[in-house]
This record gives sequence, C-alpha cells and structure tokens, in this order.
Amino acid sequence: MAFLCLAWFGVKAQQPTASYDIIPQPQQVQLKGGSAFELNATTVIAYPDGNDLMRRNAEFLRDYIQKHIGLKLGLTTNPPRMNCINLSLDPRMKTGEEGYTLVVDDRGVALMAAAENGIFYGIQTLRKSLPIAQQAQTVNLPAVQITDAPRFGYRGIHLDVARHFFDVDVVKQTIDMLALHNQNTFHWHLTDDQGWRVEIKRYPELTRFGSIRQRTVIGHNTPIYDNTPVGGFYTQEQMREVVEYAKERYITVIPEIDMPGHMLAVLACFPELGCTGGPYHVAEEWGIADDILCAGKEETFTFVENVLSELIEIFPSTYIHIGGDEAPRVRWQACEKCQARIRQLGLTKDDEHSAEDKLQTYFMARVEKFLNAKGRQIIGWEEIMEGDLSPTATVMSWRGAAAGIKAAKMGNDVIMSPASHAYLDYYQSENVSREPQAIGGFLPVEKVYSFDPMDQLNADQQKHIIGVQANLWTEYIPYQEQLQYMYMPRVAAISEVQWCQPANRSYDKFLKKLPKLVDLYQQLHWKYARHVLPADYVHQGSSQMQ
Repeated sequence: MAFLCLAWFGVKAQQPTASYDIIPQPQQVQLKGGSAFELNATTVIAYPDGNDLMRRNAEFLRDYIQKHIGLKLGLTTNPPRMNCINLSLDPRMKTGEEGYTLVVDDRGVALMAAAENGIFYGIQTLRKSLPIAQQAQTVNLPAVQITDAPRFGYRGIHLDVARHFFDVDVVKQTIDMLALHNQNTFHWHLTDDQGWRVEIKRYPELTRFGSIRQRTVIGHNTPIYDNTPVGGFYTQEQMREVVEYAKERYITVIPEIDMPGHMLAVLACFPELGCTGGPYHVAEEWGIADDILCAGKEETFTFVENVLSELIEIFPSTYIHIGGDEAPRVRWQACEKCQARIRQLGLTKDDEHSAEDKLQTYFMARVEKFLNAKGRQIIGWEEIMEGDLSPTATVMSWRGAAAGIKAAKMGNDVIMSPASHAYLDYYQSENVSREPQAIGGFLPVEKVYSFDPMDQLNADQQKHIIGVQANLWTEYIPYQEQLQYMYMPRVAAISEVQWCQPANRSYDKFLKKLPKLVDLYQQLHWKYARHVLPADYVHQGSSQMQ
C-alpha cells in the first residue's frame, strides 16, 4: 500500500503546471497562496449567452487548449460554481477596452474585461501560460491574480507583399502571429514599383499588367537578373476575407497605397499619369525611382480617388496609409504641368523646403481631404513633413526617431517605427555568411528590445505617440519560411515594447521567458532564429535557417 501511495505521489509530481512568465509580460502578476486549479477533461468554458464575440472567444480558447494539451473542453452559457473557466464582461472595469483581470483559484478560472477584445488578450495570456503537454490528463494552474492592459493602443506589424507576393494563407498565418504577440494592427503594404497587388475593378490593367514584373535583379542590384516573371494579386473577395479573419482576432488591417512615389507599376499601365509619358515598366530592381505620379494633372487625382474609393469599401479601418516616402522631385522640376500647378498655388521655396516639396504637401493634403470626407484619416511616412504638415495627419517615423519627436512636439499623432530598432528585414547576426540574404544593416533582438519610443518627450508630447510598429520589407524575402525567420523572435521583443510599461521590462527576464514561447512556435511549425536562445536549448524538430 505504501508503494502505491508513493507511486501516486510520483505521478502527481510530474503533473504539467502552468507558468505566468510569458511574453509580453502582464503588468501585474500576483501569485496567491492556496491550492492550484486542476484543469481536466471535465472542465468547461463559460461565456455570456447571446454574445457572438464571446462565443468565438470561448471557441478560440477551447481550440488552443486542445492544441496545447489535447483536452477538448465543453462550452456552456451557464457557468457552474466549480471546474470552470468563466469568461465575463463588466463595462465598469477600469482596465480599458484591451485590459483584463485573470483570477485563478482551486475552484476555477475567472477572466473578466470591459470589452470582448480584453477577454481575447486574457485568453492569449492563459494560452501562453499553459505548458505544451499533449495528451495530458490534467494541468495545474497555480492560484494567481493578473491585472493587465497595454501601454500603447496601436501595436502594429507591417508586411510588404509588393516586392514578393504572399498568398492569403501566409497572410492569415502572419495575422495569427500578431494575435499570439498581443498586436492589434496589420499594416499591409500592397503596392510599389515592383508590383501592384490590389484588384481595382475600375482599372483591370493594374492587375493584368501592373502586378507582373518580367524579371528580378539578383543580389543588391547587380547586373544579373533571374529572367523569371513574378506576379500575384489579391481579389477584392480575398482582401475582405483577410479583413474578416483579422477582425475575429481583434486586429485592424490598414492598407497602404504608396503615392506619389513608388508608382512605377501604375505608370507602366497608365503612362499618361507620369510627367514624361514614359515608356515605363514594372521595376525589376530595388531602390528609388525618379518617375512618380504627375502632380500637375487632374487625371492623376481622379485616378487616386477612384482607387481609394474602391479600397475603402474593402477596408473598414479608420486609417488609410498613403505613403508619401521617397518621392524624388526631379521630374516635377522639369514638368510644365507641375510647374504650372506650383504657380497657380503660389508655392515658393523657403529656407527648409523647395516649391516642389510644397507641391507634395498639396498632393498629400488633397488626398487627405478626400479621405476625410469619406470618414477616414491618413497615415504617411515621415516625408509628409517635408512642407506644411497637416495637423490631422498621423506620421509614421521610420528614418529614425527624430521626425516622430518633431511631429509629436507639433501636436501630430505619431507611430514610432525607426529603422534603427524596428526594421526586421535587417540581418539578425553580424555573421551574414550564415544568414539568409537581407537588405543590409544589423538588428539583433536586444536592440529591438531596447527601443524607448517616449525618449526626449515631455508628458504632453508623449500623448501623441499612439503606438509602435515593426516593419518587414521583402525585397530579399521570397519564401514563407524566411518571412517567419525574419519576424521571430524579434516580433516577441517588439511586443514587450508595445505592451509593457518600462518599469515592467527586463531583457534578462525576456531571454529566460523566450524558450517557452519558442516551444509554442515549434508546435505551430513556425520558423525562427535561434541566436539568443540558450546554448542548451533543445526542442525536437528545432529549426533555424542557416
């Protein structure tokens, strides 16, 4: 009998146990005394009757638990007093729409929030706390009270599909990655010189011709090309499918149509929209092109407004990103129509800006006014500050933090996305010979983690920093596996910048938590870089692209 008791206690000692050391770190985690909650096959998940969003939240949690530990829990709208994970709403809570409280005791789990998206982030916390122990009979959840809410309301990840096209399944998987890391905005860069990826029914030429480049330069703009056509685009139905998929995960999709530069794919279809009349072709090299949309022609604005009119019917986001970056003025300087527009508007150079700079300000302001009339707002890259910045434009600061700091001091809202800390197309190791080819630069996980988007700003100015975003440009990323590898685990580092208060961040603690998150990457069959993982980290099937 004694032997049987010892054997039973030995089994209990091996029981899988949850850990609340997760990424991003919740704001407050208070372990309580008392018995743990034992999650088992008879546990049920409860949600409010008649709330479809909460039902879907409950289904997500049920599916996560089944994936992690092999238990498929039942759902109910009548929560029992014991052995229940109860999802409930209380609009009086002070944690904001995305905040939540999570309380675990020996009776069960209570997850409460003011809104459904707060419940979703609490579910992500619970999901990441669980061990990966498929076919476990029971799992212990230590008694705890977690109170959590994000630091920033805008937590973005960017994907460029213009340089290399990725199909809907890959885009959805990227959105799943955002959900896991508590991010709520997917910035979808849909058009560029090297390809137009959006079906616009009024202009079928854009996808018939503008989506295809005939060849691609090999390496960093060498004289050698691969002579392989590259194409691909999303139908309007597919884009709506992505928007809905993201919405179910409380993620907003913000489309970007870059203008007036990065428009060679358009000019190849409609040469009359350029200053010179062409000929133009979809770009086969990387970099910045002198040929941009002509700001002196009314038909240019007709085209832009027609495109945006279709776009906003697909994307319900408040923000529409209209680019504004890397638009050389050389064609405008020599264009009679652009110069006539400058004279008509009375634009003159000053100590900081040329008349052509101010013509771009006019261009962007006119597009902004059109979108404002449709109930939308613009985001532009920091170059929209080259001239007179509209007070209602949101600036995405990318060449560094300086432009974002300047815009915040001017009273404009800002999304911090500096290349120095947030460009995930940079190398992750200085030993580039063992890395997939990248655009250049060196951005290790530690530097991503070190970013302080509020540096040099006072409290009033900090209110204008609405969020942080990491970007991934795909000139040198043609494959899904490489895409994942460049994101992860740097996306985990940026998630703590986006979610956690500064006092709650520690890079050393982050490194200790990372292997558990990487185990989850493994279970999901996602590729990732291993540079900062412990030397003794081993996981069956571990993968690194080297």
